[in-house]
Order: sequence, then structure tokens, then C-alpha cells
Amino acid sequence: MPDKRSAEAFLKQWCAEVDASKIPAFMKFAKTVRSHWVGIIHFVETQITNGILEGINSKVQLAKRRARGYRNIDNFINMIYFLCGKLKFDYPLQIT
Repeated sequence: MPDKRSAEAFLKQWCAEVDASKIPAFMKFAKTVRSHWVGIIHFVETQITNGILEGINSKVQLAKRRARGYRNIDNFINMIYFLCGKLKFDYPLQIT
């Protein structure tokens, strides 16, 4: 949809047609669409998703699993920085 107004009009018409069809699976999906209405319209306006946030959360959960047994929160935070910081280390190729 090009803008908020046309997206809302389309969704209202679609939900009305689904309600008129009385198909249970579609009616359940239309209920889900209505419950996420604000987020759908917000995406149409901004074209921003929460995919990046979900990716970061996944890495934090990985750090949480790896940090098991650490004695303090600082080590856990360091693990998050290590995993999410995209740090590049230049390791020596040969031990001297």
C-alpha cells in the first residue's frame, strides 16, 4: 500500500469481506489482523520492521547460554558486547 489511508481502507474492506464469508479460518486470521492493526499501519507508514531487534535479542540469548556459570553481570555484559559488537581481531598466523 502506498500510504496509511489506502492501507486502512484495504484492511477494513478485506476484514468486512472475510466476516461476510463466514469461513472460520479466515475469520480467525482477520481477528489477528485486527489485534495487530496499529503495527500493520505503522509498517506501511515507516517501512521499518523489528527484525533487527529480534536478531539482537537472539544474540543476547546466545550470550546468556554461553555466560552460564559466570560469577557476575559484568562478564555477561562483556559476552554480549563480544557477540554483538562485530569485533575483528587480528590474530598472529604463527606463534613466535
